[in-house]
Amino acid sequence: MDDQNCENCGFRVKYDNNPKSFLGWLWRWHAGWCPGWKSYIKSLPDSERIKLADRYNLTKFK
Repeated sequence: MDDQNCENCGFRVKYDNNPKSFLGWLWRWHAGWCPGWKSYIKSLPDSERIKLADRYNLTKFK
């Protein structure tokens, strides 16, 4: 999986626009276990990684 796919993910945009939508919920659930997202978020500088982990309440990536 290409890390840029995670950065520009359409489902992630759906979550950002409406976290309570079905597609928003689906992305958030998926981000909790997705190997591509894990690789993407771990490739970021610590400050950026922590900011995203806080934004999406993904405590295991802090």
